[in-house]
Amino acid sequence: MHAVTSGSRYIVAGLLSGALVLTVPGTASATWPPSEGSQGNTKQSGSSNAGTLISKVTYSGSVRSSDGSTAVQPVTDWTPPACWYEPRSVAEFKDYVETMYTDTINAPGQANYAKAAVGEFRDIYKDGKYKNYNEDEADDGNWWVAVQNPDSLDDPASWECSDLPFWVANNDDPGVPQAVTPRILAEAAYDAIQLPDTKVTLAPADITKVNLATWAWLDKAEFKEVSVTASLKAGGLNIQATTTAKPISLKLEPGTGDAETYPPSGVCTMNSDDSIGEQYAKGKSDQTPPCGIKYLRSSGDGTFHLKATITWQISWSGTGDTGGPLPAGTFGTTQDIKVQEAQAVNR
Repeated sequence: MHAVTSGSRYIVAGLLSGALVLTVPGTASATWPPSEGSQGNTKQSGSSNAGTLISKVTYSGSVRSSDGSTAVQPVTDWTPPACWYEPRSVAEFKDYVETMYTDTINAPGQANYAKAAVGEFRDIYKDGKYKNYNEDEADDGNWWVAVQNPDSLDDPASWECSDLPFWVANNDDPGVPQAVTPRILAEAAYDAIQLPDTKVTLAPADITKVNLATWAWLDKAEFKEVSVTASLKAGGLNIQATTTAKPISLKLEPGTGDAETYPPSGVCTMNSDDSIGEQYAKGKSDQTPPCGIKYLRSSGDGTFHLKATITWQISWSGTGDTGGPLPAGTFGTTQDIKVQEAQAVNR
């Protein structure tokens, strides 16, 4: 789950389980660099956390907590990125590999195959294809590594970024489709958005009557735009993107087929003042609500489960005057409604 700093890990860890496959980088689809002056000619001294380098993407704004909050559900067959590649300075990458090697070799009871695997991995960068982690070229480029979206660890797609860490000269295209860009940050921010609970205000509230129009509305003060900004400053790259969700409609599902909705589609659209529906007031008992429900039978000793789902229009803007729409998303909750028999009610 997203916190202020993402918990994405190097996919290089898959080397120890034999899951990592070395592939040849393809051609990136994005213009590189992501924005003028955002990458290159920047020396990074950097730091690591004892072999546990994580994604340097940070999130701010209306960010979901780590308590299991439900993510925005796209209305189309689209998912946020499960993995991507980020740059690391020579110092950071060397520290990571050397720490991982030392910890693995010295771990009590560590399997020989694990020691051999991490040794082979270290040799690639220390005294194999590369020499001493390219320290002599530290000002001229960065190492690019694969990280996973922490909300997609169970998704097989999170292992699709399967290239071993590779060297990229300053201002050169990393050559992989998943190289981090403002758009990828925007899509990751989409996954991090915390939306308000969709509890609809009803009149009558909680308990209503058969054949009585129940008014429903959402307060514009509670349902306003929310946004998350994802930022990355690493290996000479300094980019960010802000993803914004704006509520545009409310869908009511009564929880039973013996009910009518207002309007008949059950979808209440946003008013000009950014509210949804209309608040009930005395003198409106004979009127048809612009947004509401009429139950045609009693719920008996139980309740009906009214589902209220908000559709959110989502867009983003980022470094280099980039931006545009993202797939609309939904977020809904249910609330219990007790319906009693009655022929007439005085309000």
